[in-house]
Amino acid sequence: MMSAAEPELEAVRAIVAAGRTAAVTTRTAGGALHSRPLAVLDDEFDGTLHFFTQDPSAKTAEIATHPEVNVSIGDGKGWVSLAGTASVTHDPGLLDRYWNAWADSYFDGGRGDPTAAILEVRVETLEYWDLRKPAVAQLFEVLKGVVTKSEPDLGESGTADLR
Repeated sequence: MMSAAEPELEAVRAIVAAGRTAAVTTRTAGGALHSRPLAVLDDEFDGTLHFFTQDPSAKTAEIATHPEVNVSIGDGKGWVSLAGTASVTHDPGLLDRYWNAWADSYFDGGRGDPTAAILEVRVETLEYWDLRKPAVAQLFEVLKGVVTKSEPDLGESGTADLR
């Protein structure tokens, strides 16, 4: 259940919806961080994110060993970093729910491809920066910061614990 304040979640939802592509970072067996772009499947962020993936793959092997992941999404007007625990599922209900034309072309066997899987990330903590101020207001803040030698207020930022 999410414990973040509603304004925080609305900012995060807007960034996730606008971004649509995430950098998902896993840890290799040797401990190195490995990021790759994945398309966000969820229409609205509710504390869990879903992505198509092939299983088996290097990504799913990394998650089996180290399920802790980070997901970063930005849309030019905001950025969110979501940390959580990942799992891989072949749940037919989830595959049916998210199946689309892109997935049909990506998996050789279409919806029946045995390697088709869903990467599910249950978000535990997040940090966001929402820059959805009009450009004129951002310019004013930068100019004010230069004149007053203070940090400009370009948007809202915060953290949230969803555990």
